[in-house]
Amino acid sequence: MSILKGVGVALVTPFNEDLSVDFDSLTKLVDYNIENGTNYLVVLGTTAEAATLSAEEKKQVVEHIIKVTNKRVPLVLGIGGNNTLEVKKQIEETDLSAFEAVLSVSPYYNKPNQEGLYQHYKMLASTGKNIIIYNVPSRTGQNIEAETTLRLAKEFPNLLMIKEAAPNILQYFDILRKKPEGFNLVSGDDEFTLPVTLAGGNGVISVIGQAYPKEFSTMVQLAFDRKVDEAYEIHNKLVEITRLIFAEGNPCGIKVVLAEKGIIKNHLRLPLVAASEGLYAKIKAEMANI
Repeated sequence: MSILKGVGVALVTPFNEDLSVDFDSLTKLVDYNIENGTNYLVVLGTTAEAATLSAEEKKQVVEHIIKVTNKRVPLVLGIGGNNTLEVKKQIEETDLSAFEAVLSVSPYYNKPNQEGLYQHYKMLASTGKNIIIYNVPSRTGQNIEAETTLRLAKEFPNLLMIKEAAPNILQYFDILRKKPEGFNLVSGDDEFTLPVTLAGGNGVISVIGQAYPKEFSTMVQLAFDRKVDEAYEIHNKLVEITRLIFAEGNPCGIKVVLAEKGIIKNHLRLPLVAASEGLYAKIKAEMANI
């Protein structure tokens, strides 16, 4: 889907000191990204600490982002889990009129084999809704192999894209090389964004991009324009901060950056905790370098 091209960002959920949702900061975050070149927003992804939000809070966050965005950029909604029938039901029962697609992470903890992963996404495809497959083995415990992704892509046109975050970049390249026309791949690993885009990817669904939207969106556009040297200048400028924000897990690092920029407050919900003093100092120093 060409509308989901460039830099999408997986928005964090800002919290107040009492750990209630900080809607004022969420407004600032959305506006900051739209005004600085982010191409689309991903709502309630794993970076949003969605697992710690109540059903009512999720509803409020979705409604707030739809209102603030006001159709200025496309939206994607995260709906995933390890109960296939329940995920299917949620997709069917959710009003998706404001969203271009659903981003659905592969089943975690259960560790299904490749046939199980295929059957999971086959069932989600049966909803008729636009689905983005999300492969992130470091979190789910199981990799969606390239052949499984390609099998799904060839059989179900509404499985329109994959957010690929396997640790092996060769898997990205295998999918890009063999994928059917109309199926797209975006990087789910910020550091792989540039090489994957240059190899034919559609950009990235990013974490660091929400803190540096102008730089990241410029880098990806330069990649689309085949201005490789200029693109790598930006990549090299941001690579250290990109590594640092994931050093103690996501989203604790990106919340440090956003807090230092005055966009949100640095609060997380258990079981996640704030970045250590040592990491905070390293991130702050690298921000000064940038």
